[in-house]
Amino acid sequence: MTTSTQHAEDRDGSAQLESGGRRRYSLPRRATLRTITRLQAGYRQDVPTAVAAVARLRREAGRDAYTSPTSWGLDDLEALTDIREQERREEQERREGQEAAPRYFSPAARNRDERRAEREERAVHLAVTLWALHQQSLRNEPMHVPGWPLGRAVRRLAQGKAGTKDPARTPDAGVGPDGGEAQEPEPVEEVSATIRKRFVRIGTSTDVGTLSDRLREMVLLLRASRIPLDYGLLADHIYLWQDEDHQDDIRRAWGRQFHLTYRRTEADGDDGGSTPPSDSGRSDLTNDDAGD
Repeated sequence: MTTSTQHAEDRDGSAQLESGGRRRYSLPRRATLRTITRLQAGYRQDVPTAVAAVARLRREAGRDAYTSPTSWGLDDLEALTDIREQERREEQERREGQEAAPRYFSPAARNRDERRAEREERAVHLAVTLWALHQQSLRNEPMHVPGWPLGRAVRRLAQGKAGTKDPARTPDAGVGPDGGEAQEPEPVEEVSATIRKRFVRIGTSTDVGTLSDRLREMVLLLRASRIPLDYGLLADHIYLWQDEDHQDDIRRAWGRQFHLTYRRTEADGDDGGSTPPSDSGRSDLTNDDAGD
């Protein structure tokens, strides 16, 4: 570990701590957020270019990045390329006057870089196209919302709820032992068995194609109930999931998210934001952990 750039485990499985303590997310997450943040704002304001871009992305949902010619030139892969080029320039500046990085001389290192790049491309492309499908025809609320990981969104869907805001309690809703409003228990055993089985099928996926299809099915259900997802985090999890050594970590994170109880905040229901508990159940992995 160098003194200039240190990596720290992050609950999202994506952030790194650089010199000065500045947090920097992984490349897949940054590319995903750059694209979705811009397009989501434009789409909700009915900006023609954003509407057209989202339509093109939506049609690519379920298709592999680059192998489908119709995906060439789409916004998600463009953002990924831009960030890679920026990182390449930064590396050149840092290494000015030093020997070239080992990957420029080692075939094995170059192969590792190529495999990592392929995983990044799949993760970003899948996350962004799923968001485009999720956001379809919804202008009054965002379907990418930080703080809504996959397990949390599916748990809400399985409880038969819609959106992110529960109806206000009526005066006769009951009083808790501390004098406050009674909290109605929602045991995990009582959630929809059908939704739970679909969620389990996502967790038992054995290849990216199957994972993509099952995530797509779930996203369509979430869209119908207007329940958002954190697509930056999903991109990271898809990226890490492609490394067999970390699939169990991602499954564990999804399972924890499903079983957590989340605190409501004033932001809930306005933009879908919320404050998850301190142990959010997300994988404690850095971006470098997914290397070959």
